[in-house]
Order: sequence, then C-alpha cells, then structure tokens
Amino acid sequence: MPGHDCSTCSLREHLVKLGVQLDNWDYVVALAGNPNVGKSTVFNGLTGLKQHTGNWPGKTVTRAEGGFAFEGKRYKLVDLPGTYSLLSASVDEEVARDFILFGRPDCTLVVVDATALERNLNLVLQVLEITDRVVVCLNLMDEARRKGIRVDHRALARELGVPVVPAAARLGEGLSLLIRTVADLVTGRVKTTPRRVRGSDALRQALAELVTMLETAYPGLPNARWVATRLLDGDYRVREALASGEFARLAGSPAPPPATHDTRPSREKAEWQAKR
Repeated sequence: MPGHDCSTCSLREHLVKLGVQLDNWDYVVALAGNPNVGKSTVFNGLTGLKQHTGNWPGKTVTRAEGGFAFEGKRYKLVDLPGTYSLLSASVDEEVARDFILFGRPDCTLVVVDATALERNLNLVLQVLEITDRVVVCLNLMDEARRKGIRVDHRALARELGVPVVPAAARLGEGLSLLIRTVADLVTGRVKTTPRRVRGSDALRQALAELVTMLETAYPGLPNARWVATRLLDGDYRVREALASGEFARLAGSPAPPPATHDTRPSREKAEWQAKR
C-alpha cells in the first residue's frame, strides 16, 4: 500500500521463497553458526520451510540447500554444519571452513545467540579472518529480552566492522532487515571493514613473507593470509592439506612440485656433507 511503512509487509512483497528450486541463481549465501542458535529457523524462514539435503563431496556430513528470490535476484542459501570453530578439528569444521574459503560465497551469514554472545563471537572472528563479506544475525533477541539481556547491536557492528542485524527468527522478527542487509552487501551498497588481529611487527613481517611464498607456490589460493596465519599457528591439518595438494585442487590451481627434503644451496650442502 502506498505510504505503508511496514518492514514485514515489505519483505512479503519482495521475498519469494523458492524452496529447492535451484536451477540457477545470482548469489550464493553461506549460513554459518554454532549449534542451537536458530540457524535452521533462519534457513526455513527464508526458503519456505523446505530443505534439500545431501552429502558434501567426499564427506559424510549432511548439507541443506534452499533458495529465495528478492527484488528480482535469486539467492542460493547453503546451510553449513553447525560448528563452534573453523580450526578443522572435526569434519564439520573442515566442511564449513572449506566452503567459506574455497566456495567464495557472495555473503556469509553468521547466526549468533544473543544470550551467549561471548561464546558465539569466537566463530564470527574466525569467519572475519577468511572473508570480508559477512553479515551477523543477532538471533534469539526474544530470549535475551526475557532474560533481561541488552545487546547494543550498533556498537557491536562498529567493533566487528560488519553489519549486525537483531532478530527473533522464530517470531519472524528482523528477517526483513536481515535479507535487505544481505542484498545490500552482495550488491556493494554496504562496505565492510572486518576486525582482524594485527599482531606484533615481527608477526606481520612473517605473515607478509609467508603470504608471498604461498601466492607464488599456489596461484589462485584464496586468502593466503589466512592460510599463512594457520601455518604459523601450527595448524597440522592446514599444513597437510597444502602438502597433499588438497588446497590446490579446491582452489583450482596446479599443485607445486614436491620440495626436496634438503633445499640448501648446493655448495653449502656439499660442505655440510663433507663435514659428515
């Protein structure tokens, strides 16, 4: 209706729930979050209470996919496994990490529990290390109100450097603003400046050197800085994925030739052997 400023009605007017009609799409949105934060409720609210389930390639973890259209654009929504971390300590974490890193979704929508924000922010900060294209859904605001918890979502957005949208998905609250924010992000109307760990001068220098080496050895590797950070942190699984060529395959780049065990210059190597 002309002059009617109801955001919920606006959502209903412009949002078309496509269920599993995923023949083609304009944008891919990854849905991430800890277990039990209402991620499935957000998924169902946007796609029409329908899920398409299947296994990730090479994995036994079940995935859910759905679709919706908003303002003439089609969105594919991929529900990642619920996980507390992206540090690849489990198959769930590995699947979520690889999709965000190598799937390069147009937006990663991270759902968090407004009543347990401190615990949930660990995952948010890890996602921000991988991608700039993030929207945080501050879900379960109804539970927060019931418990007398107040969350300043504007201050949180300033601290994180990405949009934060308060919502109570099971009541339908905030979904209109949420999808509008996602649309603004993927079309470039919203810019982000994600909060990332800077570290010491020595750490930044080490990262810069390692990033250069990675980009040379693995052309096309997305976010070499994140990979370098994980290597410096001693992440065995990331090191293994690089050595086996797994990351190269996921990135669509040729794997580098295997390095010899002793890469010192030949003269130095000969002197060292002579001393033996």
